[in-house]
Amino acid sequence: MTEFHVAIGQYTNYRYALNDLQYEHTLYLAVPLTTYNDFFSDKFVQSVIQRSQVNLIIYDEEKEEVVKWQK
Repeated sequence: MTEFHVAIGQYTNYRYALNDLQYEHTLYLAVPLTTYNDFFSDKFVQSVIQRSQVNLIIYDEEKEEVVKWQK
C-alpha cells in the first residue's frame, strides 16, 4: 500500500507540473499485469484511481507488451 501511495503522489505531482508548463501530454501510470490483477482489483484502490483521474497502462512483463490502456 505504501508504494501505491507514493506512486499516486508522484503521478499527481507530474500531472500538475505538466499542466503548469502547459504541456499537452497525457500522463499514464504503468502497472504490471500481475500487480493490476492482484492489487488494483481492491475497491479502495479502484476508488482512488477513479477519483484521482489516474490513467493506466497495464503491461505484461513476460511478453513485454501493453495489455490495456485505461483512461
